[in-house]
Amino acid sequence: MANTKKSNHSHTTTGAEPVTDSRLLEFFHDELKDIYWAEKHIVQALPKMKKAATSKELQAAFEEHLGVTKTHVERLEKAFKLLGEKPVAKKCDAMNGILKEGDSIVEDTEKGTATRDVGLVMAAQKVEHYEIATYGSLIQVARTLGYEDIATLLSQTIAEEKEADQSLTEVAESQINYEASLEHA
Repeated sequence: MANTKKSNHSHTTTGAEPVTDSRLLEFFHDELKDIYWAEKHIVQALPKMKKAATSKELQAAFEEHLGVTKTHVERLEKAFKLLGEKPVAKKCDAMNGILKEGDSIVEDTEKGTATRDVGLVMAAQKVEHYEIATYGSLIQVARTLGYEDIATLLSQTIAEEKEADQSLTEVAESQINYEASLEHA
């Protein structure tokens, strides 16, 4: 009788020499370029989001995450260096679309309203969720390729992205969503 039980272990090259020539490594480089572009554009978007926000708490959250995002850019530059590569950004179509959607939320909502702030929180959380998904995948690929040092760097970033997402949820739940529900159409 054949053994149909699935194995629960995953192969990684941890402890061995990192992979230096594979299609997966090329793909990994490409995805790092993609998230590097995304992070650099988030650095540009956050001040605009802060300016569009009404809630002081939301403005503070955007300001805090701006500093954290600049650190994410620096970590990605370090990851490129660990790979022996120059940091290069490649347009991230997904993040470009998410950021454009954020711009349209600002255009479609009235200045000074809690409703706009709700929209800004939603837009920012879409950014965070995309980043969490991307960094989670990149961490696993880095480990598979034997780049534990890069996986460690990216693990710091994903933890901060999750904190930012939670912070946005708390801002929304503490006041913004309720205030928006009271605004008359």
